[in-house]
Amino acid sequence: MSSQELKRAIGYANSAFELLKRSAIPPYPQFYELLYTYASGVNPTLNNRINAIFRSGDAPSLNLAESLYNEFLKADVSDRMTDVSERMHARIEAVHDAIDTAMTTANAYSGSLQMASGDLDRDISVSAMKALANKLLAETRHMQETNRSLEQKLEASRDDIAALQRDLDDVRRESLLDPLTKIANRKSFDESLDSAIAEAIVTGGPLCLMLLDIDHFKTFNDTYGHQTGDQVLRLVAMTLKSNIKGKDLAARYGGEEFVAILPATSLEGAHTLAEKIRKAIQAKELLKRSTNEKLGRITASFGLAVYHPTDTAASLIERADRCLYAAKHAGRNKVIKEDDLVNMAPIKISAA
Repeated sequence: MSSQELKRAIGYANSAFELLKRSAIPPYPQFYELLYTYASGVNPTLNNRINAIFRSGDAPSLNLAESLYNEFLKADVSDRMTDVSERMHARIEAVHDAIDTAMTTANAYSGSLQMASGDLDRDISVSAMKALANKLLAETRHMQETNRSLEQKLEASRDDIAALQRDLDDVRRESLLDPLTKIANRKSFDESLDSAIAEAIVTGGPLCLMLLDIDHFKTFNDTYGHQTGDQVLRLVAMTLKSNIKGKDLAARYGGEEFVAILPATSLEGAHTLAEKIRKAIQAKELLKRSTNEKLGRITASFGLAVYHPTDTAASLIERADRCLYAAKHAGRNKVIKEDDLVNMAPIKISAA
């Protein structure tokens, strides 16, 4: 990249960050990409849409930014996987064709050498010898050119396949993220929990599972609408993710339920962490962006379970789930760990 191109790219980046700041939109990668694309002007349709929004006087919002990103920039994971697969197939076909051409040339060259060997076994004139030498020299040069062409195509294929591998890695990472909250999805959680259990078996170290559910989320969603409900889900997800570290994994378990895998964490340590997250969630007051209307505070209930040698992934989740429902039954906005259940009556509730 030349110094002029670098200067231009930095200018686009600064413009994108300024727009994010001015619009109070968090600088998540997808929104930075959206406004960097706008600043660069490479997508006229996107620019026309955003300019129309600015002219209308409407206040930019997180939901609007997400809608524009999904419309103009986001490719469906399955579509991207199909695209990468087709490109990989085309590249492999090109390699096969290059190899077939080289093999055909090599076979023809081998046949010419055999014929020349037969001619040399007989007495031939000087002129015939010269003609034979010229023919072999020409075919040798043709063989060399074919080999050079093959080397170039293989080199290009190596670079293309490396790029395709990076694309596949990106698609895989995206396939393991929840599209709304940008934390790990259920598939990623299932895979990670199996790995964490396998590691706990080998090391003998502790492993805890934290399950949390947003209190009265359905009522909140029905009252203020799905867009505000989505804002709540993102808020809880980012609060959970920002409070874990190391090998811990935060994931959206489903609906308004979230989960955290906590390797090398004791039950008491998990309880301390859950209380910190519970208080952090409760401390955040929600505002409706369009009107600045105060919507109050949200709370969440937590269930904690620790891995035992007889556990499967399902039994560990089931025990954390029982603790979660016990927290709901005890009044919500509480943390219940599995050893608290000993002194509690059996519980059966269905309300969230």
